[in-house]
Amino acid sequence: MLTIAAGNTALQSVLPALGRSLKVPDSAVAAAFSVSALLWVISAPFWANRSDRHGRRAMILLGVGGFTISLLLCGVMLTAGINGWIGGTAAFLAFIVGRLIYGSFGSAAPPAVQALVAGRTSREERTRALTLLGSAFGLGTILGPAIAPYLTLGHIGGIDIGLAGPAYFGAAFGACIFLAVRRMLPNDLIAEPGTHGAANAYPSIGGQASGASVTAATHVSGERVGYADPRIRAWMIMGLVMGHAQAMTGQAIGFLVIDRLHVAPIEALQPTGIVLMMGAGSSLLVQWGLIPLLNLTPRRLVLAGLLIAAVGTALTGVADSLYGIALAYAIASAGFGLIRPGFTAGSSLAVGPEAQGSVAGKVTSVNGASFVLGPSIGVGLYEAQHSLPYLTASAALLILIFYAWRSLKTPPMLDEAEA
Repeated sequence: MLTIAAGNTALQSVLPALGRSLKVPDSAVAAAFSVSALLWVISAPFWANRSDRHGRRAMILLGVGGFTISLLLCGVMLTAGINGWIGGTAAFLAFIVGRLIYGSFGSAAPPAVQALVAGRTSREERTRALTLLGSAFGLGTILGPAIAPYLTLGHIGGIDIGLAGPAYFGAAFGACIFLAVRRMLPNDLIAEPGTHGAANAYPSIGGQASGASVTAATHVSGERVGYADPRIRAWMIMGLVMGHAQAMTGQAIGFLVIDRLHVAPIEALQPTGIVLMMGAGSSLLVQWGLIPLLNLTPRRLVLAGLLIAAVGTALTGVADSLYGIALAYAIASAGFGLIRPGFTAGSSLAVGPEAQGSVAGKVTSVNGASFVLGPSIGVGLYEAQHSLPYLTASAALLILIFYAWRSLKTPPMLDEAEA
């Protein structure tokens, strides 16, 4: 789980520099991840259901194999472009094919892993075990950008690997995981009764785990709840707008570092890594330390987070130094770190126990869908004017504050508990 998430986000963090090096439009860089996220969102529920019929081990091998082949193909094509064997545009089109493989097949592994662990734990141990898996997946989205600057390679045998290094390292780790799964996991053609996995949101920069996938995996099918159900409709709208604001600003941050600091693409990797680590650390500090300490209701978490994220995104848009960009992005990430768990908890508390699995699936779907169009919208706005995605996100979040104030409801039992 950690490897699949880290490999994707490591490549995502160096791609702005790669795109500039290959002289492809910034929007093409965003499109490469948008199509991958779209296929992930579509295929993840399919693979989650298929693992119940064809065995967990087979689906894990399929997911890890797709991940490994995808990164290896991406690395080879990018190397060809870096060394001038093919044109930058041709290299990037082939790179997108590799991303399609990742989006289509990489999503097969997480639900199968969940189901496998669920089948080997007691009911009392299951939630804790699946939460640890979710934490590994979330940690991967943080670890990938942090280590990516150290995975770039120089010349090997006269071939310049350079910024394609993270793709090769990811493929090597994936191959090791694939062999370990083949040797160590039993061939389970018959699924354990009463256990199942759930689709995970697309692993992306800023897309920390929400815990909704764990809820979906631990609740049997019950009441079906639609996105437009009056109980959760406002929460779904809020989550979708918030998610797009986060995806827009996160995807453009690598380009912003290059342009605001006026550095060459290869020299932007470490500053970009610092900014992303500041953002990830801020979000984790909020989720692991501040939220348990404050003990706020989901509605108050969302309102506070929206205000903080609006301020942080606006400041990011106007910052012109590494310190300014890193601090502003950390403030924005702290705000999003408050909103995401508030969105998850508020959606869950809006319905009864029999609808928890259905609502958790909707939350995961909304989180993943935000990274389908969000990156392309953000980079498209960035190409028009560098501050535009951040100021647009800030304005959307400020408007969302008024919508959330009027539309989000706190369950009566929480109001009584606070009183």
